Amino acid sequence: MRVTIETLTGEHIVPVLPDLARLRIAVFREWPYLYDGDVAYEEKYLQFYVRSKGAAVIVARDGESVIGASTCLPMRDELDAIRAPFETRGLNADDFFYFGESVLLDAYRGQGLGVRFFEERERHALAISSANFATFCSVRRPNDHPARPPGATTLYDFWARRGFHPLPGVSCELDWKEPGQTEETPHTLDFFIKSLRGAPIPASLQTQEHVL
Repeated sequence: MRVTIETLTGEHIVPVLPDLARLRIAVFREWPYLYDGDVAYEEKYLQFYVRSKGAAVIVARDGESVIGASTCLPMRDELDAIRAPFETRGLNADDFFYFGESVLLDAYRGQGLGVRFFEERERHALAISSANFATFCSVRRPNDHPARPPGATTLYDFWARRGFHPLPGVSCELDWKEPGQTEETPHTLDFFIKSLRGAPIPASLQTQEHVL
C-alpha cells in the first residue's frame, strides 16, 4: 500500500497516542536508546503533545496502520531538563522549537520517510511559531558499550544533510530503565541545532563552558 503522511495537532493527536506509545516502546528498545518502556507511562508522557498548543505529531500510515510517527513542540512546553541547557545560558525558550522522537518500523526505513518527518516538522514550526531554531538531542553512547551492535553507526551524517549540527558541550540528562535493569539510570544526551530562518547560532551555545 502507499504510505500517507498527516500532521496532527491538539485533540486530533489523542486517537494516535496508543500507536505512538507502541512505536516508541518498540523502536527505542533498540540501540542506541535501549529504553524499556511501558504503555501507561508512554501515554501519560505523550499528553505533552495534546496540551501544547504548538505541538504536532507527524503520522505515517500504511493503509490504516500507523507505521511511523515524529513529534515536535515549542521548547517552552518541554521538560525542564531539556529546556535547562538553553535557559541557563540566558536564552529565551520561545526562540527554539524542539523536535522529539522519530520512530519508524524497520520495514519502512530507507524509503525517505525520515526526510519527510524533518520536512513536515520544519514546515509546522515555521508556520505556527516565530522560533529561529530547531533543536533535538540524542543519547551519548561510548564506542565500547557492551550492547553496541557490530557495525553500528550514528545518524550524524543524515542529520547534517538535514542542516542539523552538534552543539559541543550542550547536553542534558534524562533517566530511564534499560532492558534487564530494575531501576532507572541517568543518561546523557547531546543537542543538535538548525537555524530555521538564517539567524546565527547564539554564541553561548558555541562554547563548552556550561557543560551540564
